[in-house]
Amino acid sequence: MTWKNRAANYALGVLAGLVAAAVMLLVMAAGRNWLGISPLPEAIPDRIAPTLSIHQFFDLFAQYGGYNGLKKFGIRSGIQAIIAGGAVFGLIYSIVVESKRSRQWLPWKHGISRMGLVLAVALVSAVWIATLIFLWPILQANYRGLPPSQARIVSAIGYLLTYLAFALSLLVTYRFVARRPAMPIEQLAGQPELDGDRASLMAAGRPSSRRAILAAAAGGLVAIPTFLIIRKLYDRATFSYDGTIYNGPGVQPLVPVDKFYTVTKNVVDPNIKKSLWALEISGEVERSKKYSYDDLAAMTPIEQESTLMCISNAVGAGLSSNAVWTGVRMQDLLNDAGVRDSAVEVKLYGADGYTDTFAIEKALDPTTLVVYEMNGEPLPERHGYPVRVVVPGLYGEKNVKWVTGIEVVDYDAKGFYETQGWGPNFVIPTRSDIFSPKRTRHRGQDSFDQALRVNQEVSLRGRAFAGDRGVEKVEVSLDDGQTWQPTTIDYPGTRLTWVFWSYAWTPTKAGDYVLVCRATDQNGDLQTSDVRGTAPQGATGLHKVKASVV
Repeated sequence: MTWKNRAANYALGVLAGLVAAAVMLLVMAAGRNWLGISPLPEAIPDRIAPTLSIHQFFDLFAQYGGYNGLKKFGIRSGIQAIIAGGAVFGLIYSIVVESKRSRQWLPWKHGISRMGLVLAVALVSAVWIATLIFLWPILQANYRGLPPSQARIVSAIGYLLTYLAFALSLLVTYRFVARRPAMPIEQLAGQPELDGDRASLMAAGRPSSRRAILAAAAGGLVAIPTFLIIRKLYDRATFSYDGTIYNGPGVQPLVPVDKFYTVTKNVVDPNIKKSLWALEISGEVERSKKYSYDDLAAMTPIEQESTLMCISNAVGAGLSSNAVWTGVRMQDLLNDAGVRDSAVEVKLYGADGYTDTFAIEKALDPTTLVVYEMNGEPLPERHGYPVRVVVPGLYGEKNVKWVTGIEVVDYDAKGFYETQGWGPNFVIPTRSDIFSPKRTRHRGQDSFDQALRVNQEVSLRGRAFAGDRGVEKVEVSLDDGQTWQPTTIDYPGTRLTWVFWSYAWTPTKAGDYVLVCRATDQNGDLQTSDVRGTAPQGATGLHKVKASVV
């Protein structure tokens, strides 16, 4: 075989690899859209993210323009890696197939090298097993809502079919573009274009430019439905609402569902099919249980008003909201399963592969709920449809959305973000802020947007939250904390919610003022003035706002 012929075959191997990569992307996109199987460009970042330190995580935010920028980079680089990997393996495949040893290994079946077939089978087996091992911690993810035990099986089968689709496409495409006689060379003796030992060699591939064009066109055609499915998924992407805050003069004690703060790790949130969804109770229990949505809805409903707050919520920021939740007590589900004495924690599994944990005592607290309604409406998709967990007093990351599994464990388990180094304390500290008049933050300092007028009354309004300890009172200082005045509690809420407060202030002198607020919880403990950043245990400190009076 001449070097020109060899180089042409190697180029065809790259082409075949690219076509196979296109088929693989189509299978993954279809599996994600209709079966909820997390594709590699989505699954691998989810697997790696918890292994990063908080410092590394935030560095990546800065490098790629925030969490959404990092998500886009992960998906884009994952797709690029599949395309590049397809080209590289296609090249390797052509080198192996066109080697003398491969052409000596007779008989070939349907013009396909036995050595090439062995290579493809070995690749599929090795990569599939490696995938299952590497992705095992998130293999229970299923964006259509299958419970963990079923999701792992479906994911494993899905990845196998994906790799088989790649291998089969590679074999067929290369066979198509690199023609060769369908019989051993000893039956074709005397043809000068065939090289090597004519008694034992299969003919080398004969590159066909016409077939190469057809193969490239086929790959392009495969890319069209792939693009359409990815575009459909992109239209449901979280970029438009991830990081939604609720803040400013118009905030309400009960937050409208469409205004509720939102944080998600996902590029595309789960699109759960209620008929497929189930909640599994497993682990250190006397009997494993499985509940359908209808099973939960048939139980006596519990209504509970609770406020959620993200651990990344800076002092004075708006990653916090309040709603009335309807569902059932987790306590009842666990008691029905029979919690063993060895239980230490519960580990919660979300349909998106997210996990988190909290103490068994908190799981058995009657205020910890498994909910299916929010302000009297079914949970929206972005807030955990059809079912999520609400655990008062702990930061939002513990309130797992799209929950599909509750595993009772006998050890100190760590969830998605806790593995990064968040915590170990996830109890919400007492917080308060001033949200009205309208203010803007610049270089870490909050200031009212408009100057206030001497001898003109202004209503200062704010909120305070103490986790599940309730707020007893809120005070405001007009002189940067030197003296304190009591405020009026306009919305007392409950022990599990925030309160809204107000204070009528009539400034009598022009100048700049620093206003500060602080809260005392119902245990009598005063909000700390110690300043702490959001990582790793949530922010603390007093909220200060600069006011200019003219």
